Amino acid sequence: MTATQSGTTTWAIDGTHSSVEFSIRHMMVTNVKGHFSKVSGSVAMDNDDHAAAVSEATIEVASIATRDENRDNHLKSADFFDAATYPAITFKSTSAEKVSDERYRVHGNLTIRNVTLPVVLDTEYAGEVKDMYGKQRRSYSATTEINRKDFGLTWNGPLEGGGVAVSDKVKISLDIAVVQI
Repeated sequence: MTATQSGTTTWAIDGTHSSVEFSIRHMMVTNVKGHFSKVSGSVAMDNDDHAAAVSEATIEVASIATRDENRDNHLKSADFFDAATYPAITFKSTSAEKVSDERYRVHGNLTIRNVTLPVVLDTEYAGEVKDMYGKQRRSYSATTEINRKDFGLTWNGPLEGGGVAVSDKVKISLDIAVVQI
């Protein structure tokens, strides 16, 4: 769908210019960062009202990368994401509230391992530009934090001196580029 009578347009997530990153505390003292390299989806919105946008995104679990192949394989295993059984993480927006001209709180449902829970994305609209091919592009950045155990990601290992190998809190950071279709 492109433009409709109501002024709604559809934008496709540009996976090659978007990033989905996460950070989690490891061994109680350091942050380990990673990303998913394959994200797709769409945003339908009224050009004048970002708060009325409806967005959907799919992240391929097998595209996880943390700069350590053994850790990546462990994260893809049944101990964590179980990529063979649950190959995708999805997000579907339910509403948004305008905070300022460029900032929004996007409410939606995040599904990991077939567990769906509400999340809020603190979102910033970065702007719009016409690219060299004549297509309109927009960009957004968003952050949120989840408790991984709420989504069934419960594996952990105790440390000899106390504490655990992996914290419960996961910080998520998104930079999403969309192109009008």
